[in-house]
Amino acid sequence: MAWKTIERPGYFGKKRDEVLRSYDERYGLGKWRLSWYFNGEILNKEEAVQIYEDAYYEHLKKNSSLLEKLITTAYDVYDTAPSNVQAVYSYTHQETPNTHLHDVSIRRAVLRLGKRFSGKELIQVRSTDSEWWVLSPCMIPFHLPDLILPDFSDEFPEMKDYGN
Repeated sequence: MAWKTIERPGYFGKKRDEVLRSYDERYGLGKWRLSWYFNGEILNKEEAVQIYEDAYYEHLKKNSSLLEKLITTAYDVYDTAPSNVQAVYSYTHQETPNTHLHDVSIRRAVLRLGKRFSGKELIQVRSTDSEWWVLSPCMIPFHLPDLILPDFSDEFPEMKDYGN
């Protein structure tokens, strides 16, 4: 089957399930997919998430003082709800309406760097009210920017945003 790019959906937020249902209704169950374009190839979610995780790994590897402060302060991290810690190292465990990937990416990056959390705090890594905002997805520089999807501005002028 030849796939056709129809839009750049952006962040789904709490509307994730609603948006995915709307795709089923619009295109038919099993007749659409989400994909990520990277280095000239279409990636599936697992491949894309690995590259996303690698950005956290590279960032924490280069910022050893941030890594040390994180692991000595936190006993774990979460995104939208403390229940996110149940995911541990699994990207498929999604118990809230918001998809949470960066908390899992941080845990996996810490593990890959041979470190362990030893602190006393459960830290939310998306809160703008916290010093830990520095670990929010919008703050982590991507380590391979030249390999990201080329500009689609002619075909798809704006990336959609479904909000939080």
